[in-house]
Amino acid sequence: MFARTLKYIKDAQILPRISDTERQALEAGSVWIDGEFFSGNPDFQSMMGEAYPALSSEEQAFLDGPVEELLHRVDSWKLRNTRRIDDDTWSFLREKGFFGLIIPKEYGGSGFSTLGRSSVMMKTSQLGPVGTLIVIPNTLGAAELLIAYGTEQQKDHYLPRLATGELVPCFGLTEPTAGSDAASIKAEGRVFKDEDGEIKVKLNFAKRYITLAPIANLVSLACQLHDPDNLLGKGELPGISVILLEKGMDGLYLGDHHLPIGAFDNGPIFGEDVVAPVDHIIGGPDMAGQGWRMLMEQLGGGRAVSLPAGGVASAKAAASAVGPYSIVREQFNIPVGLMEGVSAKIARTTALAYIMESSRIYVCAGVDRGHHPPVISAILKQQTTELGQSCLIDGMDVMAGAGVMQGPNNILGDGYKSAPVAVTVEGANILTRTLMIFGQGAVRCHPYALPTLEAVQNDDVDAFRKAILGWMRHSVTNFGRGIVRGITRGATVKAPVDDETARYFKKLGWASSRFAFLTDLAMFFVGGKLKQRGKLSGRFADALSWMVFSITTLRRFQAEGARKEDLPVVHWAMKYSLLQIQQAFDGIYGNFGGPIGWILKYPGRFFLRINPLSNGPSDSEDRAAAAAIQSPGEQYQRIALGGLGSPLPESPGMGRLLHAWRLVCEAQAPTFKIKKALHKKQIKAANLLEAVPEAVKAGIVTNDEAEQIKRAEKARLDAIQVDVFDKDDYYLDSLSDIPVKTRFGSEDANDDETMAEPALARAAND
Repeated sequence: MFARTLKYIKDAQILPRISDTERQALEAGSVWIDGEFFSGNPDFQSMMGEAYPALSSEEQAFLDGPVEELLHRVDSWKLRNTRRIDDDTWSFLREKGFFGLIIPKEYGGSGFSTLGRSSVMMKTSQLGPVGTLIVIPNTLGAAELLIAYGTEQQKDHYLPRLATGELVPCFGLTEPTAGSDAASIKAEGRVFKDEDGEIKVKLNFAKRYITLAPIANLVSLACQLHDPDNLLGKGELPGISVILLEKGMDGLYLGDHHLPIGAFDNGPIFGEDVVAPVDHIIGGPDMAGQGWRMLMEQLGGGRAVSLPAGGVASAKAAASAVGPYSIVREQFNIPVGLMEGVSAKIARTTALAYIMESSRIYVCAGVDRGHHPPVISAILKQQTTELGQSCLIDGMDVMAGAGVMQGPNNILGDGYKSAPVAVTVEGANILTRTLMIFGQGAVRCHPYALPTLEAVQNDDVDAFRKAILGWMRHSVTNFGRGIVRGITRGATVKAPVDDETARYFKKLGWASSRFAFLTDLAMFFVGGKLKQRGKLSGRFADALSWMVFSITTLRRFQAEGARKEDLPVVHWAMKYSLLQIQQAFDGIYGNFGGPIGWILKYPGRFFLRINPLSNGPSDSEDRAAAAAIQSPGEQYQRIALGGLGSPLPESPGMGRLLHAWRLVCEAQAPTFKIKKALHKKQIKAANLLEAVPEAVKAGIVTNDEAEQIKRAEKARLDAIQVDVFDKDDYYLDSLSDIPVKTRFGSEDANDDETMAEPALARAAND
């Protein structure tokens, strides 16, 4: 019976087939808390026991010292307009060790933890090109690959020079026809013997979108390695390999720029008959063909570091600005932050900043403990970059004209413009959500899916029998468990805490049972078509993502001492997260398709809606959550501004806003006295400042209080002003001030061509 069933499943392609590259991706990294949610019965005690550490004293000192100094040294407005990092900044970065954060101390680096590096990246992300210059050497690239796979000789040669900034790296992966589908790269490396009998590699390639390429002098190049004479003993097609190339090698051209949003250094790389010794393969000849595994393993960790750090920084930047601005800015004689529509935006930004920071620390700590979770990393990359962008959009809405008008005093505009970059890099978010998170997770994290797939592909009847029986037990158990938990609204789930947040563990256990059972239905009834059903798999990805965010949020709350003042933010965050899970389930039920789909769409969806996980936060909860960042103090620092730096009061933008906010809040009590007197018509005046002298005469406020109000009102007016430019600063003299030159393609170019034409490469070198 099992043999016939196996044959039927294989012939009917009920289950998705795994390609060689997909197998390598599935085997890379590790299953972590994602596996708990696919089990249908997560071990919350274990998940809450995961580390949630603070930075080491050395890392904190670096953030408080060199990083803080860097923030004050760099003129972000000037940098974004000139696009040039000055020599003084370069020297400071090299002197203080910014390029060697990832490199072990024995090679001259700092050997920072993943959390430490992420924290530096988060704090410097507001520096545009300088922030990017710090990120690339300390995430996916030469140093990270060399540390993990390099030979001792390679480490000794390259790592010290990378640590000092003598070598500036870039990673040559993306091509015109290979973006999110990195396995389809066409860059070719052909193995041959030269006249002296030495084995070398001849490379031809055209790369684009390569960050730091215009200023780099060390390229980690991903290519398809061909070995027609089997000189390496790995067959004619060893596969994807990563080879180190240094600037100045014959045929290698780099130096031109693309002009990405945010204007950081990024450009193409061309190579025509570039010859490199075979020892330049990272890991040496023995690692030829292992490039795809390297990329999958390191991307799994890398997606948890740099891009989430930037996404969290965006959310915190928005929160740190809108909280103060909503109190400083008044309309209709009240702070705009007290209006319900505005407070709803601020509440969402506050809660998302709290959620995202919790996930950043939780996952970085996991990576430091040896986990390399590709699914969790993909979730962080996709969700934090999009949520960070949405927080900036909400922030722009709150700040209105002050967010739109550009200049040194604009706080959110540059981040708002740059946000799409993070959404598109290291795999566009559309594909990350619709293919990677659930597509990889359903196979890798499910307790029985991968063993079953392997048994089917290997025609192993015994392994298939064991796997399919286990899968059936798992599915039936989760079906029954889901029914019970649905009826009791999760009451049967054991929570690891005994406080106001216990209810959320119960709902998460309930959600996990439903998620696991729906995953089984999708695997059996959609199966091999899941790749094409991207919208369906995207909804599964959303449900998984928000379950992960929920557990990290609850872990943060407990790790920070279960502070009662944080409960309004935590309640808002959890109700919002559960609402996202509920909406994902609703989408799955409504679009599953087939006979099972009819059951889910009509009776199933009816019961889903009358017994929801959450209806979202209430209007009153908006106000309570927003209030957490509308008053100066430790809570505002911890949730919003903490980790982003401390702007000086005289610095433009954020500095002058925080200065005004502090003065306005300090003057609230005497200001309220005058407004109350105006309302009762005890004194008459057209506005607050005109009322101050009358209030002093009437004994409503003291002279000291009057001066306090005047200082606050002056600072308030300064803080809401926007930049003004005269015509000499505003206008460009001519269109020639914006030079445009294209090296890639022409009207006669073949759209299918993926390699740089030899003439094109020669012209570029000329």
